[in-house]
Amino acid sequence: MTARPPGERRRRLLDEALGAITEDLFAHDVRLGGLAVAVRFDGGVAHLTGDLEKPDQLRLVRNLIGYLDGVYAVWDQVRVAGREPTIVDLGCGNRPQYPRNIGVDRHRTTAVRLLADLTTRVPFATDSVDRVFAVHVLEHLVDFLPLVAECHRILRPGGILHVMSPWWGHVNAVADPTHLRLLDTQTIKGICHRPAGAPRWYPLHAACDGATVFADLTPLRPDAPEPDHAHIARFFD
Repeated sequence: MTARPPGERRRRLLDEALGAITEDLFAHDVRLGGLAVAVRFDGGVAHLTGDLEKPDQLRLVRNLIGYLDGVYAVWDQVRVAGREPTIVDLGCGNRPQYPRNIGVDRHRTTAVRLLADLTTRVPFATDSVDRVFAVHVLEHLVDFLPLVAECHRILRPGGILHVMSPWWGHVNAVADPTHLRLLDTQTIKGICHRPAGAPRWYPLHAACDGATVFADLTPLRPDAPEPDHAHIARFFD
């Protein structure tokens, strides 16, 4: 059974605890020695900034932070080999997740840089984007699988799709009359295990805090092996 979401005070204390654990991890894990990455927690989401030389270093940091109990997602703006990540924020409205994100929405706001109907095509070239945010977007679409497939198309190898959506068992999922779909972590499992020929995803992280479903997914190429059962068991029934 999914736990009730923590209150504001407990959420703040949990973030403080995760911050202290992370400081200890960077201080004592020799694999992280000298890596110029800062980590901030907000509601169980880890926000990474800094500069790294190699993609493998970022993967290591993401994995180790993601292993911590109480972490729901790992988001980053880390520069790798001096290159800023290209980050697309779908359905951003007037509040992108990070100020420099490329905001995409069907309505013009000060945060929107590209107007697009997300039920059709996302206006980016194949393999051109490092991160895609779909925060409180999927629940507004009658069929969100075409949008998920578009995210798969535009992400570079090693790119990440960040999903947040109201959990079906919380009142927030049904209180908004514009919500058309209900999601669960098992929905994320279904996105990852599509029929042959459909875009395939590897779950880096998936969680629910009792109010919100979180997922960090990276594209799998057609010839890539399936995730091992032990990894899948971390997140899904």
